[in-house]
Amino acid sequence: MAFRSFRTRLRAFQTMRGDPPDPGFVADLEFLENRDLDLSVRLGAMLGFNALLITIGTHPISASPGAPLSLDAPSQPLLTLASIAGILPLVVSCAFALRALLLGEEFDSEGLEGDAALRQRLFASFVHSIDAQALLLGRAIRWTLAGGAATLLVWAAILWAKMA
Repeated sequence: MAFRSFRTRLRAFQTMRGDPPDPGFVADLEFLENRDLDLSVRLGAMLGFNALLITIGTHPISASPGAPLSLDAPSQPLLTLASIAGILPLVVSCAFALRALLLGEEFDSEGLEGDAALRQRLFASFVHSIDAQALLLGRAIRWTLAGGAATLLVWAAILWAKMA
């Protein structure tokens, strides 16, 4: 995708601002901005939660020898690999969350004349961004759940192997 200067969006915004917007437009825009902010907060929380789960998931590999969940890679290679595999869905979830956070409300103002058309394009770009972020957040949540479940299964297998 070619780089587009922010200058064209600024010009479009200045055109929209030329006629004072009606209160309905301002209210709609504030609603979309609040929804976008809400999704950004949720995505940031998902990233933080994933970081915590990844840290917890690496515990069997980094635990002191003799700890209940510790693994010895040379003597327990399958459990060590399973522990690492349990973390992979969490990394995928982080990628979805980061991708969603990096989405912007990009809109193309070429070929549009008048503030009404520009306002409609601005709304469309906001709605598209919100829909895309919500979709990626849903995927991140599903991958986080899969990674958490895989980590718990690996932990159960480690404890079973130690108790058996």
